[in-house]
Amino acid sequence: MKILIADDDAQLARALAVTLSARGYDVVTAADGREAINAVIGAHPDVVLLDLGMPRIDGLGVLQALRAWTQVPVLVLSGRTDAGDKIGALDAGADDYVTKPFDMDELLARIRAAGRRRATPDETQPTIQIGDLTVDLAAKQVFPPTGPAIRLTPTEWRLLEILTAHPGRLLTREMLLTDIWGPSHGTDVGYLRLYMSQLRRKLEPDPTSPRYFITESGMGYRFTPEQ
Repeated sequence: MKILIADDDAQLARALAVTLSARGYDVVTAADGREAINAVIGAHPDVVLLDLGMPRIDGLGVLQALRAWTQVPVLVLSGRTDAGDKIGALDAGADDYVTKPFDMDELLARIRAAGRRRATPDETQPTIQIGDLTVDLAAKQVFPPTGPAIRLTPTEWRLLEILTAHPGRLLTREMLLTDIWGPSHGTDVGYLRLYMSQLRRKLEPDPTSPRYFITESGMGYRFTPEQ
């Protein structure tokens, strides 16, 4: 089994790599969030051990990027003990949360459990097509057939990631608002209409007659990729 250790603590990463390698695991390391995302794309690990406080892209950002296109098991290893941090990581897509310092035997057991949950390798590529546009979900870039990349704001990206992660599924307005802006904004439908309008303007061939980002009147929105 291949394991990615994503942690900017070089000493801890080295110790983990030595221990896991001695137990027969194939180990890959990453020292920041961008390296972690690239390692998942290139190395196809079976389990990711992820620190939350990494440079460039923090752990939550890595989780959100990964969950847009892969279900690889992610075990968060963090010194943060606050319940809010744990809930945030699990809500962002982590499979497990282990607090530092940890018992190695317990960590190994959790790694084995995560490996068992992954029944088949995830070969999904972090790119999708929306008409003539190529969307690189890992790099957070949209490329038209010609010309420069199309720029999306962070909120537009988050909305796009949620919709494209559930093709064909109706996502309610409350679900989208809570995921993007938090529970206190569950009824602020004006925010959602504004950002959906902006997303359509940038990605739809004809924003006035959407083909990919469909409104379900009174309920929410649905991403409908071409078959």
